[in-house]
This record gives sequence, structure tokens and C-alpha cells, in this order.
Amino acid sequence: MSEDRITTFDQLLSIVKGRERKRLAIAAAEGEEIIEAVKQAVEEGIISPLLVGDQAKLTELCGKKNLDLTEVEIVHAPDPTLAAKAAVEAVKQGKAEMLMKGKVNTSTLLKAVLDKESGLRTGAFLSHVAVIEVESYPKLMLVTDGGMNIRPDIKQKAEIIDNAVEVAKRLGVERPKVSCLAAVELVNPDMQETVDAAGLVKMAERGDIKDVIMDGPIAFDAAINREAARTKGIISPVAGDSDIFLVPDIASGNIFVKSLIYLAGAKVGGLVVGAGAPIVLLSRSDSAQTKLYSIALGAKIT
Repeated sequence: MSEDRITTFDQLLSIVKGRERKRLAIAAAEGEEIIEAVKQAVEEGIISPLLVGDQAKLTELCGKKNLDLTEVEIVHAPDPTLAAKAAVEAVKQGKAEMLMKGKVNTSTLLKAVLDKESGLRTGAFLSHVAVIEVESYPKLMLVTDGGMNIRPDIKQKAEIIDNAVEVAKRLGVERPKVSCLAAVELVNPDMQETVDAAGLVKMAERGDIKDVIMDGPIAFDAAINREAARTKGIISPVAGDSDIFLVPDIASGNIFVKSLIYLAGAKVGGLVVGAGAPIVLLSRSDSAQTKLYSIALGAKIT
């Protein structure tokens, strides 16, 4: 494994806190877990925050969490829709380099991001990448897309893989191993994810998807464990050593990641990539630690 490869969130934090602070705009930032994560990121020297929301509430929360007001800039926008627009505009104008979802609906934030006139469109496909650290696996796992695209087709899956590969490269993985997950290893016309997986592997072989080692369809046990693959008679370059796990749809990805968090104590960070800036897009139930890891991840790939 390359010495430059990031394999833990502690390692990621140590790298980003030694660099120039990134400017982070948070839409509707009035949340205790949000301010707690911001405080930690400020204290680690990772970000300079731009808090967009109700000024009185934000000032009160900063005081409650002992976040020094001299370290932050507050933009008064008490309405969540206006807060989303103002945060996106700050990134658009170069006043911030990263965007984060606060107490605003995902659809509202993404509407502002995708606005043709004032948004952060680049022409690239937007997708969510979850980065996971779990004790039983020796490196970070990138799971995509469990946070944005509901049922992507094969063309969209190719773009989702491209986005995840770029994140992997920023984490020091030059040629990531990609598992196209399914319930079985054989192509079954009644299981669209197996058909898509076979097509994606062929695309990679032809160079249409670049800088990857890919296999699929492959079940999760074989993708994560060499012995399981051996028992099933599977010979695969990704077996037991996958970096990127392409899930069939948003439901399977969401269940996958949350299962690891709540049952295996996994550490997780997540981003939407493909826009003009990394977007920290999290669940309302995510902890301050998960928010901090996501901010650090965004700072690394910015």
C-alpha cells in the first residue's frame, strides 16, 4: 500500500489541518451538531466558516458552544431557501470554497446549486461519495451513490464511478479497485444491476472508464473478503481488496452505510461531488464527528 495513501480519518485530519484554511459556507447553519463540528474544524485550523442563517440564533449557538465569533462570519438569512441561495452565491463569488447543508432540505439546497444562472453547475454529473473507516477493513471504503441518485442507469453509473475515482485519487489511490455490487456474480436479465455491472466492466476494459481495476457483478462478501471469494470459486482482481463500492441504487447505498455506522461503529464522511465545489451533504441524524470528517474530506479534495 502506498505511503501517500490516506487510510484513516485521523490521518486525513492531520493532513488538512497542516494546510491553509478553506472557506466553508453553511446554508441554514442553526444546529447544535453543526456548530459543534464547525468549532472543532476551526480549532483544528481546517476552515474559516461563513454561517448563513438567522443571525440571532447563530450568535446564541456560537456562545453556547464557545465558538469564538471573531473566527466566523455570519450572513443574516433567516429563511432556509434564502440561506441556501446566499450560501451558494458565496461559493459562486469566490467568498467560500466549500458548501455545506445545514438545517435546510436537501432538495432546496440542490435547487440552488443547480440553478442555471446562479448555481454551481459545471456540466459534470453530481453524485454522492461516502468514505468509510471500519476496524475490520484495512483501508478506507468509498461507497457510491447512497445519497443523491435514486436509480441511476448505466451511463450515470459510469459518471458516478468517475466521480468516486477522482475522490480516491485525492486520497492517494492512483488506480482504485471498483466492485460493482449485486446479490450474485452471474448476469441475470431480471436483475438490472448485474447487466449494468457487466457493461461497466466492458467499458473499463475499453478505456471508457479510466484509471480503474473493475469487476462485477460481484456480491459484497466476495468484494470485501478474499476467503469468501475463494470459497465461491471467484477469481477477481478486486476480491477482498476493493476501494470503491458501486451500489445499485440509493436505497441499498443508504442502508449499507447506515448499517456500518450503527452496527459496526464505522467512521464516515460524505460529499456530493461534480459541482463547482465540494458539497458536505449529510443526514439530520449525523453526528458532529461525521460532519467534521466530511468537512475534512471536502478540504482535502478542494
